[in-house]
Amino acid sequence: MARSIWTGVISFGLVSIPVGLYPATEEHEVEFHQFQEGTSDRIRYKRVNERTGDEVPYDKIVKGADLGDGATVQLRQEELDAVAPGRSRSLDVQAFVALSEIDPLYFQRTYWLGPGSDASVSTYALLRDAMAHSGRVAIATFVMRSKQYLAAIRADGDVLALETMFFADEVRDPHDTIADLPGKVRVPTTQRRLAEQLIETMSDSWRPEDYRDTYADRLQQLIDAKRAGGDVTLADAAPAGTEVVDLMTALRASVERAQGGQRTRVGTDDDDLRSRTVKELRRLAGEHDVPGRSAMTKDELLAALEATPRRAS
Repeated sequence: MARSIWTGVISFGLVSIPVGLYPATEEHEVEFHQFQEGTSDRIRYKRVNERTGDEVPYDKIVKGADLGDGATVQLRQEELDAVAPGRSRSLDVQAFVALSEIDPLYFQRTYWLGPGSDASVSTYALLRDAMAHSGRVAIATFVMRSKQYLAAIRADGDVLALETMFFADEVRDPHDTIADLPGKVRVPTTQRRLAEQLIETMSDSWRPEDYRDTYADRLQQLIDAKRAGGDVTLADAAPAGTEVVDLMTALRASVERAQGGQRTRVGTDDDDLRSRTVKELRRLAGEHDVPGRSAMTKDELLAALEATPRRAS
């Protein structure tokens, strides 16, 4: 079992519930190190005193704030902890709100919250079930690793999930960030209707298992190919932006393809199959009576279709 990365209490009203915080996600990435080119010599970083050039041990390093004009204030970790609300151990609920009111832009990272002790199991379950029944999420603040977080706590089946969030002043205004952001634009009705038709045709249910980090897979293939001295298959370049004069043609062709008007034949080029959406692959699998297709991921659908003999025209 994983160890909690933070322990404390959820406080709402006069009720306090001991909890532990656990990572809810993990990233699968190909890990790279830095080497001097042509050698197996690793590149390492050192903590160096910029005045003397001497390396400084980690336990001799403290945090400090630069006041300007060469003046600094240095702070020890125990001093930082001493001014944290609840000594860094309190999840203070400010309000309960509807999840639909929160723009996903504010969500940062997901964690699981578990009971902090055997004695807190019943109160933990009480809060979880009451929140699930109310359909609301708790907005709270807490301090972890010398940083205060805004958080949304919600019931998710048997567990409470905590989403760390950005504060309002941490979210950039798109009009201040993007110089050429268009305002209201007159769009021809035929183009808008075709675009809406394409969206409707490509609409599907959300199944997270349908999606996979294919770039990490290609990186691993690249590493394996180089180790074996084999050839590396290059990925296709990104398509150029669609010109306005070609937009209607591109929209109509997209709708026809999404509707199955230009269905891919099983047994054709793999890249053609891989360019298809999961919905298109499921439709194609249905035409060829692939069993279990409704529960297959995109990779499983591709493998099944690639192994299916081509039907005669």
